[in-house]
Amino acid sequence: MTTAKGRPNQVTFGWRMPMWDPAGAKLATWLPHVHEHLSALRGSVFQTVWMSDHLVPGANWAPADWDTLECVTALIHFASLYPNYRYGQIVLGNSYRPPALLAKMISTLQSLTGSRVILGIGAGWMESEYRMYGYPYPAPKMRIEQLADAVQLIRAIWTESPATFVGKHLSIDHLYAEPRPAQPPLIMIGASGEQLGLRVVARYADWWNTTAPTPDDLRRKITVLAEHCRKVGRDVDDILINWQCQVVAIGDSEAEARAIAERSALYPHSQSSAIVGTPEQVTEKLGAFVEAGVRDFILRFADFPRLDGARRFAREIAPKLETAAS
Repeated sequence: MTTAKGRPNQVTFGWRMPMWDPAGAKLATWLPHVHEHLSALRGSVFQTVWMSDHLVPGANWAPADWDTLECVTALIHFASLYPNYRYGQIVLGNSYRPPALLAKMISTLQSLTGSRVILGIGAGWMESEYRMYGYPYPAPKMRIEQLADAVQLIRAIWTESPATFVGKHLSIDHLYAEPRPAQPPLIMIGASGEQLGLRVVARYADWWNTTAPTPDDLRRKITVLAEHCRKVGRDVDDILINWQCQVVAIGDSEAEARAIAERSALYPHSQSSAIVGTPEQVTEKLGAFVEAGVRDFILRFADFPRLDGARRFAREIAPKLETAAS
């Protein structure tokens, strides 16, 4: 089993790109701003670009007919154009792509673009999306068992040739998937269930993706994860903790930051996981998550398509968080 890469005290930052517009705009109106961000943020503190995996908007309040990018196709496109970033998914729905094929797809992407991929994957949750596209929607326990099989199978394909794996739900027999990646991508598992999901994280994840709403909630989850790790002979510190913030709004005053947040169509649906305030307040709030154990942040800025929030974060907030973790 591999362990989390990088210095234990290092804090890194990623930009979450939109895969659909929260106000329902057509792709042609917001896609140019994605390219603008990817060009402008190169060389800044944002090392990673994150993409959600939904075939229709990933929110129960958004109509299904809104323009939505498919994750892996978009990943290949943007990784080819902007190879300086690492790319991750928050997170791929395991049910949507046969895991053996997914392993081959990511290997091909690595070979063609040289991009550094973090494979984010989870058990899947959006039942309406499953039904719409004709996917079976098993009970949670089975979806998590399938996820555990998939992660083991993918890792076998990346590290063995030929690869053989027999799991509870998936198997492969003497599979060749050349060229294999010279360095297998990190596998990040998104899960929150304490009895089943975090058990899979403890066994198989390099990174853990969490949306725990407060530092105290995160500490409690880490305690549960640590116990699952202990049972399989693993140190919880070997798993890098990645935390995603649904909305970040930064202003000269708290009132200005609140106004920026409230202009975003996302904010009414994401207030519990929003970080809103002055640079000092945002630093303090995110710093509490660093103290709780977070070492990688996924940030979605409320003022998109403007660049102001991302640039201000890179200039005024990120250096203080990096110092706090050292």
